[in-house]
Amino acid sequence: MNTNFFNQIQQLDFTGVLQLNISKGAENNLIVSVLLNNEQCGDNAKNLIPPLTFNATPQEFDEGFFEQITTPIQKVSGLMVDMEKFLKQLEEVKKQSAIEKEKTEKAKKEKEAKDKKFKDGMAKADELEKEGKFREAWMKVPDITEFPEKADEIRKRKTALSDKFGTPSLFGAMEETTPEPTQEEEITEDYSIDKMNEEEMDEEETEY
Repeated sequence: MNTNFFNQIQQLDFTGVLQLNISKGAENNLIVSVLLNNEQCGDNAKNLIPPLTFNATPQEFDEGFFEQITTPIQKVSGLMVDMEKFLKQLEEVKKQSAIEKEKTEKAKKEKEAKDKKFKDGMAKADELEKEGKFREAWMKVPDITEFPEKADEIRKRKTALSDKFGTPSLFGAMEETTPEPTQEEEITEDYSIDKMNEEEMDEEETEY
């Protein structure tokens, strides 16, 4: 006898394991439950899907069993596949979120370390400036190449410091290099003036 039972099972569109439980009921009826289980689906909500249960005569099953289960099996199978896809996508989103979070935290730590280095350098420059060590303070000001975003602030700070230890003006230099006359030179100069006055007086007396 050829029933084509398994050929019709093969034609069903489903993913997973199709479980058939058959038991005898009252008045020669058969009770058939159909449950599709997909082990690839990691969502436990799949366990809430109830089995399809039919109570009919053997003749009724022969005539319409596969018509009754084809659409529900396809829907349940599709639902489980979609649930698994959703879980995989959700897991991927979590991974990407973790990666982005790690990148954000890393960038935040690097920025905090960079800001601290800048503040420490400027604070050291301020400290040396208060001690009158302007050249050393200038050297402690952070480098523009390392902190391009603070270029204007760095330039102003270095300019202010360089003005305090820069080359003195030409007039100031001349004043510093001009030596003061010594006491001996002053005495010699006074003696020469007195000598000249005495000679002039002698000449006037001779004329008279």
